[in-house]
Amino acid sequence: MKKAFIRKIISNQYTIVDLDTREEFIAQARGKLRYMKLDQDDVFNKQLTRKTKKDTKIIQISPKIGDKVYYALDHDQIFIEEICPRDNELERPDVANVDQVLLVFSAIRPDFSFYLLDKFLVILEQEGLKPMIVISKIDLIDEIPLKSIQKDMLYYEKIGYQVYYVNSKQKIGFDVLENVFKHKITVLAGQTGVGKSTLLNALMPHLGIKTQEISDALGRGKHTTRHSELYEFNGGFIADTPGFSKIEFTIFYKDMLKEYYPDFIKLSAACKFQNQCLHIHEPKCAVKSAVENQEILQSRYDNYLQFIQEIENQKIKY
Repeated sequence: MKKAFIRKIISNQYTIVDLDTREEFIAQARGKLRYMKLDQDDVFNKQLTRKTKKDTKIIQISPKIGDKVYYALDHDQIFIEEICPRDNELERPDVANVDQVLLVFSAIRPDFSFYLLDKFLVILEQEGLKPMIVISKIDLIDEIPLKSIQKDMLYYEKIGYQVYYVNSKQKIGFDVLENVFKHKITVLAGQTGVGKSTLLNALMPHLGIKTQEISDALGRGKHTTRHSELYEFNGGFIADTPGFSKIEFTIFYKDMLKEYYPDFIKLSAACKFQNQCLHIHEPKCAVKSAVENQEILQSRYDNYLQFIQEIENQKIKY
């Protein structure tokens, strides 16, 4: 068998690229891939409910773009025989073995949301990914609200996130952004309608990816990306994936949430209860003190409390 990675998925057809020859083939997945027996230590054995994952079970495994796979020729048809263990994976967007994420948010249409930003940052921290944040459509927003966004985004830069501001139509901000893709698999992720496809068209005009304006009635965009694909660009690959209209945590216990806030972790040693502190009602909490002293962004802490509430209220699955 030979090794390849999946570049594009349309329906049940997989475009794979041989890792040695760089040749492209159209492949199908073997039926045995649909249901696989996993032991407790298998990388594909993920915790999907509160029930412990430390048991043997049979689950459905679907190939994703970015997957490294083994393939073979059988009766003039190429079949994917095996999916290699993943370094990481995302559900929305549906991609594996990501090197970096460009998390795209629009300044307006749809309005910028720190709630969605913080939620997506938690999900990416779970996968060990630190994204770069790209704020699009800066040409469509008035100066005062843009400066307000930029002021609060300084906090995210302070805690280690790179932030870029782009105008895709005039290619403002692209001189720096174009250089981040080399030798990497990059995912453009973000809410439907924030301009991911427009950004790709600006980087690679020959693609002519379909875009659509935000609906004034719904306040959000329609899905313009119908399938997942990796596009070759500047020595690497960029994934354009369908946008999300709703994202959900896979966090089942509220005391897990704080583990995905790097800015909270740095302060927790100074809390009275240290790593046991939830940063909610506890006395002598360094995180709450930092919020009061405006060292932590108030909206980020408020979103943390909202996420705690969502975790507590979620319907328990076993």
